[in-house]
Amino acid sequence: MAFSVTSSPAAIRSSSLSSSFDQLPRAAQFSAFQALDRSHLPSAAANFSRRRCSAVRQLNAAEPKRNDSIVPSAATLSPPELAEKVDEEDYDKLAEELTNASPLQIMDKALEKFGNDIAIAFSGAEDVALIEYAHLTGRPFRVFSLDTGRLNPETYKFFDQVEKRYNIRIEYTFPEAEEVQSLVRTKGLFSFYEDGHQECCRVRKVKPLRRALKGLRAWITGQRKDQSPGTRSEVPVVQVDPVFEGLEGGVGSLVKWNPVANVKGNDVWNFLRAMDVPVNTLHAQGYISIGCEPCTRPVLPGQHEREGRWWWEDAKAKECGLHKGNIKDENSTAGANGLAPVVADIFVTKNVVDLTRVGIENLLNLKDRKEAWIVVMYAPWCQFCQGMEASYVELADNLEGSGVRVGKFRADGEEKEFAQKELGLGSFPTVVLFPKHSSRPIKYPSEKRDVDSLMAFVNALQ
Repeated sequence: MAFSVTSSPAAIRSSSLSSSFDQLPRAAQFSAFQALDRSHLPSAAANFSRRRCSAVRQLNAAEPKRNDSIVPSAATLSPPELAEKVDEEDYDKLAEELTNASPLQIMDKALEKFGNDIAIAFSGAEDVALIEYAHLTGRPFRVFSLDTGRLNPETYKFFDQVEKRYNIRIEYTFPEAEEVQSLVRTKGLFSFYEDGHQECCRVRKVKPLRRALKGLRAWITGQRKDQSPGTRSEVPVVQVDPVFEGLEGGVGSLVKWNPVANVKGNDVWNFLRAMDVPVNTLHAQGYISIGCEPCTRPVLPGQHEREGRWWWEDAKAKECGLHKGNIKDENSTAGANGLAPVVADIFVTKNVVDLTRVGIENLLNLKDRKEAWIVVMYAPWCQFCQGMEASYVELADNLEGSGVRVGKFRADGEEKEFAQKELGLGSFPTVVLFPKHSSRPIKYPSEKRDVDSLMAFVNALQ
């Protein structure tokens, strides 16, 4: 990521925030954009607790040098507004108040409260929407991006395009050369394919981000609830950052804003098209979630957008560490009675047999099966599994009476280790075929989960 500053664009004073947006249906808010008239906005949390506040001063007043952090270019900034530090309880309340607010309202509130001590995190993907929202508020804003050294060429070209459109300078942050050198010399250029992406991301992304955020009181991200199974489904529009520290140091010193948390991905794209915002050319090639080149690929029919990232790893772990606070312990989701929360099952149809471990063991032990079986190993909470439900059910309907049985096996929780050892489970969903007259299952090797691809797999092994 990297940081940038802008001069304040001319504000178009056509209508108040409340009258122009609150009266519109939510879907219409993506096609009726105008700069904000802030005269009707409530004051910046006048009743917030100041228990942890230090003396409030103008942001452009003299202050100690911010070592290892992002510092604004003072010559390009308009006079900023005041910023305060408040309690976590206040932000819980504010998040509730802003639950039904539009992204533009949330962005305006964030920039109003933190002035020059807040910046937009820009990855070079559809989060360019955040920059457009900031531009529409008429307030000065900063943008930063982490240059890991392994981004796609298209992403670097997109950065340049964004800078020219908004007349900004993105403030790039880089990893420490010595740490990258040590990692590559010790483990090679592609160690993440063997032992996971976390170590590489920690060196190239997390540590540089940590240094950058030490120069801020708040940051703005493009996280959405519908982006990643198991990690982003509960993202609030504003929160005290649970992982990183801000300018003043310590727990609670950094606030994290997520203006599009409640927005669906297709609505973000409707907004970008309506405002004629430039986008990364990788999107036209099938890329949805865009990160480093070795760890990003286009998604295929029936796949969730995050399946284009770290595709060789578990669906629940698809975070690089920048939003590590989203990841919850799998065992911590139990309710007060000690039971796991109820999740609606999927692949529920008369033509899909619900197999238990005993049923799978029977299939494994049969030396001369009379029927072939195709079985999906899944977890009902997994959005990737949910994404292929329609095609798998259609496959089951098509195979009815063909001599090939269709089954499902829930392989999370206590069954996961068994499925990994006996069936080769990698990540959810994994599909295997038990052919006739063969004892061992054959793993479906493709990421394509459309009906035609699955049927071709079955027919090839009949």
